[in-house]
This record gives sequence, structure tokens and C-alpha cells, in this order.
Amino acid sequence: MIVDGRKYILLLLPFILAGCMKKYEEEWLKRNKLEPWPPGGVFITCEGNFMYGNASLSYYNKDTEEVENDVFYKENNLPIGDVLQSMAIRDTLAYLVVNNSGKIYVMNTNTYEYVGKITGLTSPRYIHFLSERKAYVTDLYAKKIWIVDPLGDHYETSGVANGSILGSIDVSNDDTKFYQHPTEQMVQYGKYVFTNCWSYDNKLLVIDSETDQLIDEIEVGKQPAGITIDKYNKIWVICDGGYEGSPYGMEAPSLHRVDAATRKVERTWTFDVDQWPSEICTNGIRDTIYWVNQDIFHMAVTEEEPEVAIPWKNTIFYGLGVDPITSEIYVADAIDYVQSGVIYRYSSDFTPVDTFKVGVTPGSFCFKPE
Repeated sequence: MIVDGRKYILLLLPFILAGCMKKYEEEWLKRNKLEPWPPGGVFITCEGNFMYGNASLSYYNKDTEEVENDVFYKENNLPIGDVLQSMAIRDTLAYLVVNNSGKIYVMNTNTYEYVGKITGLTSPRYIHFLSERKAYVTDLYAKKIWIVDPLGDHYETSGVANGSILGSIDVSNDDTKFYQHPTEQMVQYGKYVFTNCWSYDNKLLVIDSETDQLIDEIEVGKQPAGITIDKYNKIWVICDGGYEGSPYGMEAPSLHRVDAATRKVERTWTFDVDQWPSEICTNGIRDTIYWVNQDIFHMAVTEEEPEVAIPWKNTIFYGLGVDPITSEIYVADAIDYVQSGVIYRYSSDFTPVDTFKVGVTPGSFCFKPE
């Protein structure tokens, strides 16, 4: 009998890869430490390329205008993984949501040290903290929102934050054709958490965080790509409208204002059908919204007509963030999704302040507390 060794290699490959990742995680102690930078800086999450495992994290010192790229790997000798979708900070811990790797890494924001992880997730997108020991994690493919303990059972005694899954909230509508509902970003009003369903969907879902139950859904435009909430508890939803040839159909992109208390759509703005708005967010005092639609637009939440804040640079404006303290604006330019991306920093009156390079496909910003 002739034995094909290639088959055995393929069978062993998952175990080999798992062993490599374990080795990387064990070697995080064998590193050359980076000097901690002062508070008040900005983390930039860089997605990398899908299936390439080249996600990275950069840190920008606003005072000195210095940037340190790939801080997580440099500190821990541990690659982040495949597609760093988002990041959130609670106290001194940062939670790096690695979408295609199905995990969340936990990092000390002052030292960049790896302190734990949360695994067992399908395709995590964003994390939203409800308390010290409870958070929601949205998911692209699981048809559920994960309920997690961000710290895990042994954090108080060991300082290791290996979080655990406490349960999940079923959000499936049993529509197998479009795999609904995928969940994305989250905002909170009282005990209610609202999340947008982007891929082949047109809903905001409402979760009661006390009972962990889906209690309502709100119809908006096709493919709600992002949400934010203003100082008057109005939820702003930006929808990209889908794409030509989509099995879910295509419509003009739109912006919706939803009252969080009544859960009613109060006003809708419509864009040209060939546009692709995204990345909606507020300024520090939440009285102005910003979004990307080639140009960077802004509009006071009490006004009716948006204005161009930052003109398009004939490139790919891919990410947008506004400093919650200074209301300075950070724009991520993916360029071509292959080379290192560029970040543009602007003052609150849209005056250019700085430009610097980061990793591949910079997608979001996470501002370190002062």
C-alpha cells in the first residue's frame, strides 16, 4: 500500500498551527519591553488583510506627535491575528476584537502587555461593557450576541484576564437566505442596548440588558453600517444601501435619526445611489455628528443640512474618530489596502495638525483616557 504523506500533513496542519499559536502566547514573557507612553494618546487598530494574519496596533502620542507601530507584537512577541476589527478600553485594560481569528485579546493599556484573552467566539465584531463583570460581544455569523465576563474567574488573584462566555442572546430571524441577523456596533440608552445589523439586513435590534432578551427591532435603510447616539438620546444610523447586483437588493444610501425612548424613526436623509456613506460618530460633547462619504461631513444634531468638513483626497478614507476631550478629528486612509496606511489629524475647526503612517488598513481609533 502506498501512503500519501501529504494527507497526513494536511490532517496534522490544524494541530501544528494550534501549537504554533500556543508557543507564541507562551513566549510573550520573553520580550524586550517598550517604554510606556503617557495617558491621553490614541490607539489605531489596523485590520491587515483578510486571511493574511497581519493585523497590528499603533499608538500615537498627541503631545509629542510620535507614533509607535505594532506595539502589541513588539511588547509580547505575539501576532494579533487575522482582522483586528475594533478595540475598547475599560479602566486600564484594552480589549482587541480579532474578527476572523474568533477571539478577543486583553492588553494592559499602560504597558501593552498581553494579560489574557476571550475565546470560543465565532466572528466577533465589537464589545460593549455593561459592568465590570459583564459585556456584550456582537458577531457577524453566530446569529447571537455573546454575553461575556471580561475578566474571568482568576483575575483578582492572578491578574490574568482570561474572560469567559456566560451565555448568549439569540437574534436569529430564521431567514437562512440572508443569514440574518448579523450584529455590529452598540449604543446604550438606559438599560437598552441598540445594535445595527449590517450585512444583508435593515434592522436595529433592541436588547434588554437586565433580562438579556431581544425585545424589539426597528426598520431602517438597507445595510445599516454604523450607529452613534447624541446628547439628546437620538440614535443616528447610517446605511450604505447595499451594492449593485446584491441578492438583497440595492437602494439609495440613507441617514436616519431614531428616538431612543420611543424607538421611532424621526427623520431620514437620502444620499445619491452611487455613494457609500459610513463611519458615523459624534464629537466629545455629542452635539455634532461626522461621517465618511468620500469627503468627511459634519452636521450639528439640531441642524438639517450637512457640510463638508474635510475634502476627499482622491484616496480611500476608511476610518474616522473624534477625540472625546478635544474634538480633534482623525481620518484613516487605507490607500490601497496593501501598503501602510496613513492617519490625518485635524483640529476641531478642521485645520491640519499632523500626518503619520501606521499598519495595513487602519480602521478605527480608540482614545486612551486622560
